[in-house]
Amino acid sequence: MLDQLFKRPHALARHRNGPLLEERLAFLTHLAERGCSRCTLQDSARDLLAIAKMLRVAGRRQEIMTRDDIKRKTAGKPCLYPTAIRWLQFVGRLQPQPAVVNPYAKEIHVFAEHMERDKGLSPATIRGRCWLVARFLSRLKINGSSLRKVTLRQIDISLQEMLDRQGYARTTVQTWAEGLRAFFRFAETQGWCRKGLAACIRGPRVFSQASLPLGPSWDEVQQLLATTEGDEPRNIRARPMLMLFAIYGLRAGEVTRLCLEDLDWEHELLRVVVSKTKRVRTYPLLRSVGEAVLRYLQEVRPRSPHRALFLSLRPPFGPLHAPPWDVVARRLKSLGVSLPHYGPHILRHACAARLLADGLSLKEIGDQLGHTDPDATRIYAKVDLVGLRQVADFELGEVL
Repeated sequence: MLDQLFKRPHALARHRNGPLLEERLAFLTHLAERGCSRCTLQDSARDLLAIAKMLRVAGRRQEIMTRDDIKRKTAGKPCLYPTAIRWLQFVGRLQPQPAVVNPYAKEIHVFAEHMERDKGLSPATIRGRCWLVARFLSRLKINGSSLRKVTLRQIDISLQEMLDRQGYARTTVQTWAEGLRAFFRFAETQGWCRKGLAACIRGPRVFSQASLPLGPSWDEVQQLLATTEGDEPRNIRARPMLMLFAIYGLRAGEVTRLCLEDLDWEHELLRVVVSKTKRVRTYPLLRSVGEAVLRYLQEVRPRSPHRALFLSLRPPFGPLHAPPWDVVARRLKSLGVSLPHYGPHILRHACAARLLADGLSLKEIGDQLGHTDPDATRIYAKVDLVGLRQVADFELGEVL
C-alpha cells in the first residue's frame, strides 16, 4: 500500500518506521476498498502518521482512548480530530459512547409496529412520528418512566412554549400535536396513559392563508436550471435532479431513491416509488430530462456496484443518504430569490403552480404530484383562482 502512495525513499521510510504501522495500513486499505482516490489516500496516510505520533500509545496496544483524550492530544491540530476518531474506532481502540437510554423506547417500538402493521404507514412517516414522540416526552421531564404521569396541562404548556419561546411555526406545532394524538390514542388502548388524554390534545389554529405553498416563479426555475450549464461534474449531476423536482414535482426522497432500473429507455418511461404510499407511478420520460440523465450517466456517474441513479461525487462513492438540500438551496440563494424555504420541496410547489397556471384541474395536478387526498391538492387553488376557471389541454413537454 505505502509503495503505491509514496515514491521518494525518505518519505516511504518515514511512513514505514512510524508508530502503529499495522493499524495505519489496515485503515488505509479500508479506505481504498471504499473507492478513495490516490490523492485522498496520500493525505490520509500523512494524517494518520501525525495522529499516531501525537497520541503516543504505540507501546500500549491494548489501551482504549476516550474522545476527551483524543481532543486534548490533537488540540494543536484540531483538523485531525475527526480522522483520529474514525481510525481508532475502526481498529477498536476508541471507547464507545454510552448509549442514551430512552425510558419510553419499548412503548415507542410497539407504537411503530402498530403504525406499520395496522395503519400501513410509510417507513419515513413512522420514523418521523417516533422521533417526534421521543423528543417531546423528553421535553416533559416526567419523574419516572410511567406515561400515566403525563397530564394534559404539561402537554399544553410544552406546545405553547414551542410557539412563544422557541419560534416554531404554527403548522409545525400542529404537526407535533397530531403526532402526539396518534401516539396517546394508541397508548390508551394499551392502558399506558390516562383515558381521554388524546382527545384533548389541541394544536394551534392554522389560518387558511397561513399554509399557502409559496415557490419560485417559473422564470426563476429557468434561471435555476441555467446555473447547471457547463462541464463541472456537480452541475451535470444537479441538472437532472432539478428537472425531476421542478418538472415532475417529485419529493426529495423519491429522487434519491431512483435506481437505474427505474428508467425505461426503450419505452421512454420513468418509474417512481411514491414516498408516502410506496406505490409505483409511471411518468413519460421527457427528452430534455432523459438527455440530462444520460449525460450524467456517461460523463459523471462513477462505476459502482450500487444501483442508485444518483451517487456521491466524492469517494467512497455510494447512494445519497440525505436529501440533496444544498443542490437547490445554494443555487436559489445565489440568484437572490426570496423564499420562506429553500429545500427541494419548494420546486414541487413551483411545479404545482405551473400546472395550475396552464389550466390543469386539481384532479390532474393531484395525479401528477401523487396525492391521494384531494385536500392536499386543493391548497394550490389559493395560488391562482383565475386559472381554476380555465381547463385546457396540457402536455408536460411544454413546461420547458
